[in-house]
Amino acid sequence: MTEPAATAPAVLPQVPLPEPSPGCPPPHPSPRVPKLRLPPGSCDAHCHIFGPAGVFPYAPDRTFTPLDAPKEQLGALHAHLGLERTVVVQSSCYGHDHRVLLDALAAGRGAVRGVALVGEATSRAEVEELHRAGVRAFRLNFLPHLRSRPTGAEIDAVLERVDGLGWAAQLHVRGEDLPGLADVVRTLPGRVVIDHMGRVDLAAGRDGPAVRGLRALLDTGDVWVKVSGVDRVSLEGPPYTDAVGLAASLVAYAPERVVWGTDYPHVNITGAPPDDGLLVDLLEHIAPDPVHLRQLLVDNPAELFDFDALTAP
Repeated sequence: MTEPAATAPAVLPQVPLPEPSPGCPPPHPSPRVPKLRLPPGSCDAHCHIFGPAGVFPYAPDRTFTPLDAPKEQLGALHAHLGLERTVVVQSSCYGHDHRVLLDALAAGRGAVRGVALVGEATSRAEVEELHRAGVRAFRLNFLPHLRSRPTGAEIDAVLERVDGLGWAAQLHVRGEDLPGLADVVRTLPGRVVIDHMGRVDLAAGRDGPAVRGLRALLDTGDVWVKVSGVDRVSLEGPPYTDAVGLAASLVAYAPERVVWGTDYPHVNITGAPPDDGLLVDLLEHIAPDPVHLRQLLVDNPAELFDFDALTAP
């Protein structure tokens, strides 16, 4: 009997991947193994997932294009660094399309939480789906390279969508905006988180108007701060001594309301990406007290992002 001819596999069209924007280099090619041993349950409370672009395409109206940094790449980095929990922040290059975030949350099996970008076109049903998947905060971008400043009407629409879910509000702002941010903070119910130490300008020193504004917000009792982004804030470069000093002062000032993250894979930066192993080792200087280190990496993110509590050894 003559064998039937083999059917050639279908050839799928190749979709060209978008070119990355300037300021979106590949991550550090070989981050060092940290010397600092992190406490069990340590959390990277600020990182991003990008792509694969062929599966999770970027928004057509995005203001920047990253290189792919899929969840598998992030997971391998966290295993290398000794981090066991993750908070993935929805990037503006995806807009309100949360498929890449939902995919990461499903794969995380309770060890991953999310921060969403909610807009006027986001339905309450979508928000409830995000909550069930593990989203516990929404982000408002005030930086001009990401989008225009949100209006009062847009903020009100977001608050309406997330009402009753207990989500934190995460604010991505410039240091110059910090002294006048109190009015915005007063409109936000519940906890408010300031990203990347408010991206303050350290040229004015650690007692400049922006840093004083950040401490004044912390004094309200409902504001938290991410002591991430030392590489973005530093004026000196590695090992970012000036920004590490600022981060350490904030941890000492409000140890119960600080969290930390790598900011991987470091998009929209100037110069070379940081060594994520170095960023972990700098935690020894940011939180030299072991009690504060555990608060920063374990207890505080567990409270803020609703992870299961861990019993201290």
